[in-house]
Amino acid sequence: MFTGIVAGLGEVVTLAGGRLVILPPAELLPPAGGSIAVNGACLTASEVEDGRFAADLSPETLKRTNLGALRAGEKVNLELPLAAGDRFAGHLVLGHIDAVGKIVAIAPQGESYLFSFAVEPRFDHLLVEKGSVAVDGISLTAFNIREGRFEVAIIPHTYRMTNLKYRRPGDLVNVEFDILGKYVAKLMNMKVKEVSWSSIR
Repeated sequence: MFTGIVAGLGEVVTLAGGRLVILPPAELLPPAGGSIAVNGACLTASEVEDGRFAADLSPETLKRTNLGALRAGEKVNLELPLAAGDRFAGHLVLGHIDAVGKIVAIAPQGESYLFSFAVEPRFDHLLVEKGSVAVDGISLTAFNIREGRFEVAIIPHTYRMTNLKYRRPGDLVNVEFDILGKYVAKLMNMKVKEVSWSSIR
């Protein structure tokens, strides 16, 4: 489990044959077999050597995330899993990406920035005005939600500490919707089906 509070940036060394190698800051080097969130996607460090870690990307991960489009030298957001007793910040982030979105616009607002994102409209019900959403593993607050669109305000600290400062309109981002909202949506759908079935009987 993660919190969406990015701890640092790693650099992509190579990506070949579904094997991703990243050079992280020393304090974010995971143990072999340990988990780490890379752009919000929970990966297993299958090999750790010379201050680098390698992770194998499954076909499902390549299909569901933007990791397959990474290039050598690109910066990625990193977060190690939450440990028992850690101070909890951000929101509950599982590292299970729901969709790949796209940056539509970036507008400076003083020292901050307004980022606009596009996702498939079928995910609209999982976005809540002033609710939580993780974008490339960053815990953010969504607002101005409309069909297939939402916006977030990025403060200077977040801009400086994450890969958002390297992003441009058209770039793809990993999106994980709030797990609480997903559970509620699932339960509501089950309730509707239950009512429909009982009315038939």
